[in-house]
Amino acid sequence: MTTTSEPAPRPRTTAPGAEHRTRFFDHRIPSLYAGRYRIDNRQVLKDLGGADRVIDATPQPFDVVQPRFSFDPTGINAQFPVPDAVGTYSQTLAHINLDAPGLPWARLLGDGQPSAVPWMALLLFREDELPEDPDAVGLVKAGTVRRLLDGPLGPDPIGPGEPPALPAESLRPDEYDEECATVLVPAALFDAVKPLPVEMGYLAHLREGGRPDATLSGGDPAPDEGELNAVLVANRFPAATGGRHVAHLVSLEGFDQYLTVPAPTGGIRLVSLVSWSFTTEPDSGVGFGDLAQHLATADGTTARPADELRLRVPTAAPANPAGPQKEALDRMAGGSVALAQRLESGERTFAFYRGPLTAHPAQELPDAAATRLDSPGEALIYLQRYGVFDTAYAAAFTAGRTLALADAEFRTALLEFRSAARSAARRLASHPELAARAAAALTARQLTAPLAFEAFDRLLVGGDTRSGGARLVQALDQAGPRLRAGHRRTAARARRTIGDARTVLALPGVASLLTRAAPDEFAKVTAWLDALRRLEMLGLSHLVPDPSALPAESIRFAYVDADWVRAAVDGALSVGVGHALDADLNALAIGGGPVPKCAVLINSSLVPNWPGSIATAYRGTDLLEPARDAVFGLETRLLLYPEVIDRFELAEPPRGLCFGIGDLGTIELREITGDRIGHPMGEFPQPAGFARFLRPGGKDVLNVDGTGDALLPALSRTHDVARISSAQFALQMINAPQAQTFSRP
Repeated sequence: MTTTSEPAPRPRTTAPGAEHRTRFFDHRIPSLYAGRYRIDNRQVLKDLGGADRVIDATPQPFDVVQPRFSFDPTGINAQFPVPDAVGTYSQTLAHINLDAPGLPWARLLGDGQPSAVPWMALLLFREDELPEDPDAVGLVKAGTVRRLLDGPLGPDPIGPGEPPALPAESLRPDEYDEECATVLVPAALFDAVKPLPVEMGYLAHLREGGRPDATLSGGDPAPDEGELNAVLVANRFPAATGGRHVAHLVSLEGFDQYLTVPAPTGGIRLVSLVSWSFTTEPDSGVGFGDLAQHLATADGTTARPADELRLRVPTAAPANPAGPQKEALDRMAGGSVALAQRLESGERTFAFYRGPLTAHPAQELPDAAATRLDSPGEALIYLQRYGVFDTAYAAAFTAGRTLALADAEFRTALLEFRSAARSAARRLASHPELAARAAAALTARQLTAPLAFEAFDRLLVGGDTRSGGARLVQALDQAGPRLRAGHRRTAARARRTIGDARTVLALPGVASLLTRAAPDEFAKVTAWLDALRRLEMLGLSHLVPDPSALPAESIRFAYVDADWVRAAVDGALSVGVGHALDADLNALAIGGGPVPKCAVLINSSLVPNWPGSIATAYRGTDLLEPARDAVFGLETRLLLYPEVIDRFELAEPPRGLCFGIGDLGTIELREITGDRIGHPMGEFPQPAGFARFLRPGGKDVLNVDGTGDALLPALSRTHDVARISSAQFALQMINAPQAQTFSRP
């Protein structure tokens, strides 16, 4: 099958075939921030003389209560990577989903800070960075809020580090006795990883996930409150060298002054609302996108030529081949290989061989459907002009016969079915009236039971059925007188021949009747043959006779030769054939399921390392399900399809929505306006490479909107807008599964 490849993997926002609605919103600003409030009520009345009289009501204090120093873990909707996960996460930004959609904006970060800036942030730390948690397993220092706010010089300090500067009037009396978890962050580390206030607004957003049939109405429909989550994303990538990492959802309330100026030398003590740890494995630099792209391109850009994606042995052809050279090259271009052959006469030569998979559509054999092979010799093709054989179909016959002989259950079922069908055919030849009956009226016992049983049955039910077996009663009444009179019944019994039984097979409806002679055995035979048609019993050496046709890290497309499969089926059915009637009965079992028409073979470390990879095939716009999906050994995957496909897509295993960059150092730009919001629109940046958007210092911190080459302005310029929103920024940073597409020209 001729194919071309699209040169670059495309990230997908969903797994192939999956449908759902996801919308992103910038933030949720409360009508009243969390904190302490007082209602003052004054009334002014005029007395009889017209003077004002002021009446002040008793002030009514009230509190808007939201989590501040601790957080109920049941309010966590999701975390990524999941706690204690082990995997390659060096291209992923950790994130956390909260059930309370307005919590990150429930209070102000500090006086004068914009309302869209959340008061919490997700910070990521590595091993040997936190003095109180050098192994990055999530250790914290616990204590009361009073001990925290008293600071390191207080009577009972939790530990060193500058505490948050919170106004005393903002604290409720009961808050001082609350327990909280804290973490000490050294000044240099905090300055390296802290988000700027303007960046914090872009590292938090709202996500709404709707059902597949969710509909939208109006120009700006309100979100579904039951489906809203707040999402906070870390601004730092895990280390490419691997190791354990810990993520802390921290409160930055009271630290806003240190987000733009250096932190105090003694470090700061942050309140940790939630923490979890995970382990990232060393990044080899070769991910799904790299491997998938290598299947399609040789240099990462130029698509492999179509001939290179066919299942055949690569050959170096001379400039102008002719005669035997051209014949050999043409056959090898079709998928054949030249193998040593020893003739029955003892001579040594070579012959062409191939399996059921071909690089080009196989030449259809004349009358193949009507021709039955009884031996491998009948399937040999002799190239008289060159004096060599093509053994493809002979080898197929032998392979099918060998597989049948090796399977005792199939062999037994085949022989028992043919034995029952022979008896039924002979019965029908001797009693033509049986074949004339309605098919539904015949049972397996009537077709195969001994003749004496059948004759007795006819006595019981013959004649007038309302008389309860009149023929039997009549025969018993007449038996005595006839014997005394010396009368004996004589009948000329016709001798049945195989020819008579073979003749009856041609009668209308008889073939379907014979399959009822042993229905269970017949079902086993046809099921086994259908599996053979799907190439299930064949090893990889039958499919790919020369390993160089499917080298390491390659993908190959092929056609399936239906005549090769038919020869293998004939070989399987040749087991135990004793005469022509048996061979005729084999025809009853060859009308099984269809033979697949094309195959895709992948020999790559993608197979073991991404076992959940999704392969999707299309014919035109129609999705095709594979007739078979199997793995040989560790790294070879075979997919068979019922039709010749036009497009094949190999996609990374589906996963939850997460954020980061792809294997190639890019993100997938997505539409932010119009009717196609979220649809891919190309890779960013070009040329690939995300290192330019990292802060200096080697901490792998994303420069969202700081000095130098920042990501947010670059994305805004690419979309030709003054400034994208936080929801649009989240849409760009989705690190969805990647996919590689191959198209047939």
